[in-house]
Amino acid sequence: MKKVYTTTMINTGGRSGESHSPNHSFKVNIEEPGSKTDGTNPEELFAAGYSACFNSALDYIKRAKNISGNSIIKVRVSLYNQSKESVPDVVLGVEIEGFIANLPLSKVQELLDEAHQVCPYSRATRGNILVTVRAVPEV
Repeated sequence: MKKVYTTTMINTGGRSGESHSPNHSFKVNIEEPGSKTDGTNPEELFAAGYSACFNSALDYIKRAKNISGNSIIKVRVSLYNQSKESVPDVVLGVEIEGFIANLPLSKVQELLDEAHQVCPYSRATRGNILVTVRAVPEV
């Protein structure tokens, strides 16, 4: 395989800290989910990355099929604690909702399913976490 891109982020403090790129062009405060302070959490960052990546994969599929229409992708990332012990055993779950203007839901679902096959995030999560993909009439 030919590597086409690499990026790096550095974190201090875990879920109560900060993450930044080595050159500090991107910096974000990290907080635990549900925190009332300014910041984000790994799940929000994962959802942001997944939604952008998935929508890019969808754009590729649309271009290949000469389909126009703006698309919107909403990704929900959930944490599930499956532990019965005091130490958490937490797993992720992902729900993807997609909308494409001026297309019937059945066609949108077909395109979303194709995008799910080529999206790098979808490939990385396949078989590891539950991911559902659903066409919706609006986002």
